[in-house]
Amino acid sequence: MKTGLQAVALSLIGLVTFGLLLFWPAGTFNYWQAWVFIAVFTALTAIYTIYVGVQHPEVLRRRMRAGPAAETRPVQKIVAAGVYVMFAALLVVSALDHRFGWSPAPAAISVAGDVLVAIGLGITMLVVIQNTYAAATITVEAGQKVVSTGLYGLVRHPMYGGALIMLVGIPLALGSYWGLGVIVPSLVILAVRVLDEENALTKELDGYSEYLHKVHYRLVPYVW
Repeated sequence: MKTGLQAVALSLIGLVTFGLLLFWPAGTFNYWQAWVFIAVFTALTAIYTIYVGVQHPEVLRRRMRAGPAAETRPVQKIVAAGVYVMFAALLVVSALDHRFGWSPAPAAISVAGDVLVAIGLGITMLVVIQNTYAAATITVEAGQKVVSTGLYGLVRHPMYGGALIMLVGIPLALGSYWGLGVIVPSLVILAVRVLDEENALTKELDGYSEYLHKVHYRLVPYVW
C-alpha cells in the first residue's frame, strides 16, 4: 500500500513537472502536441505501474529507487544527474521551438513521434517484466542471475535501447526538429552509463563475462 501511494505521488509530481517544462516555455496551453504526448506517456506508465505493482511489487520498489542520490558509483551519480538535465532540456527546447516557430513539424510527424514514444516505453516496460532485477540504479542483488533470453538475446541493454527510441520520439511528438539536437549529448551520457555498468556487472555478477561474449551489441544490433 505504501509503495502504491508513493508511486501515485511520484506520478503526480511527474505530471506537474511535465506541465512546467512544456507549457511555461511554450508560453501557451494551446499546444496540442504537448497534451497528446503527456496523455500517451501517462497512460502507458499508469498501465505499467498498476501491472507491476500487482504482479511484481518488489520490482516497483526497485524502480522507484532512482536518481543521483540512489546511485552508489560516483560515475553513475554524475550520469544520473546528466540524464535529468538532458531530459528537461529535451522538453524545454522542443517547447521553445513551438513558441518561436524555429522548425515546426507537420502533424503527421508529431503522430509518428508519439508512436515512437509508445514503442520505446513499451520496450522498457517489457524489459522489466523479462528481468525483474532491472533496477533504476546500478546494483547487483543476492541471488541475481544473468538474463540472456528475450530482448536480452538481441542487445545487452534493451532498456536503454527503448529509452533511446523514446528520446528520438519525444521532440518529434512535440512538433520540433530542433529538439533532436539535445539527443547528441544525451547519447554521450548514455554511452558512459552503459560502459560503466558493464564494468561493474563484469566484476560483480556471475556469468556476465560469458554473456558479453554471447551477445555482442549493447544498444542497437549490428551498430553498437
